[in-house]
Amino acid sequence: MRKTTTLAICLMLLAVWGCSSSHRVEVAPVEVKPIHITIDVHVKVDKELDAFFSDIDQAAEEATDAQ
Repeated sequence: MRKTTTLAICLMLLAVWGCSSSHRVEVAPVEVKPIHITIDVHVKVDKELDAFFSDIDQAAEEATDAQ
């Protein structure tokens, strides 16, 4: 009986010792660099401006014709 109790205690101590663990986490500093982005957009500006200002041009022509 004494041997069984001693064996059981030894097995429990080994189980407790084997279940323990330690963890270590290292966090490296994060480096943030600026980003340079170049976007080339080709737009027919003259056509868009003509369409945008067409109502103003028509009003100006009507005003000069009326005088």
